[in-house]
Amino acid sequence: MKKFIAVGLLLSNFIFGQEQNPNKTVELGDGIRAAKPSFKKGAMFVFWGWNRAGFSKSDIRFRGNGYDFTLNNVVAHDRPSELSMAYIDPTRLSIPQFNFRLAYFIKDNLALVVAQDHMKYVMDQNQVIDFNGNISDPKYASMVQNGKVDVTDEQFLTFEHTDGLNYVNLGLEKYNNLLSKKNFDIFWAYGGGAGVMFPKSNVKLFGNERSDRYHIAGFGADARTNINFVFWKHIMARVEGKFGYINMPDIKTTLNNKPDKASQDFVYAQFNFGIGYTFNTKKYN
Repeated sequence: MKKFIAVGLLLSNFIFGQEQNPNKTVELGDGIRAAKPSFKKGAMFVFWGWNRAGFSKSDIRFRGNGYDFTLNNVVAHDRPSELSMAYIDPTRLSIPQFNFRLAYFIKDNLALVVAQDHMKYVMDQNQVIDFNGNISDPKYASMVQNGKVDVTDEQFLTFEHTDGLNYVNLGLEKYNNLLSKKNFDIFWAYGGGAGVMFPKSNVKLFGNERSDRYHIAGFGADARTNINFVFWKHIMARVEGKFGYINMPDIKTTLNNKPDKASQDFVYAQFNFGIGYTFNTKKYN
């Protein structure tokens, strides 16, 4: 809950805490000026990019028939794909960690953004984890020693969201023109969003058949800021940073119909970059 409150306060500051004057024009000399904003109401853009992400430690609770336990302070990392044709092959674009955006400007320089962040979350296998709870199966209960369990050999657990940690969200972004020349503009934007977590979680617990299916597992929220370089009024290159909170109370851990599930929450930081195209973009005179 503290994580969620902190992200909420950060979102409010990003969206409501700064008052901008969309009509301000500042001369910078040498024919360069900070111009009035260029993204008029009705403009749109699409964006595709790739990301790296970092995750906080997380407590993961597992519940089902014959067990109810929590693994504390679990360490996990992302899993970027090796540099290959998958990054540019249209039939394989969803393999790497990717970001998609579709934006519509509901007011001058204020965009409503529909997005998907396809991150990958992989529990580090080479770790000894603090354990609290109970397991009725003596085989797996015996793997717990002195309140800890070693997951290195993969017999107790493998746990990842790699197809992926999908955050489908709706957000608002405020755009400000930093620099304007004839065929080149720089925009800074900030905002926030919220949405659902729709992971495909790959989990193998206690030797069960691996669970590997899409499922709405919870929700997320984020604050974001980005720098956008627009060439010839249409071609966009973007660099973006995000900070967010994820809460998933209903992660599927087995393929059967038993009430087996896991729950976890954590914060994350994400860096992404990519390219886009803007539509109906007009400059003020």
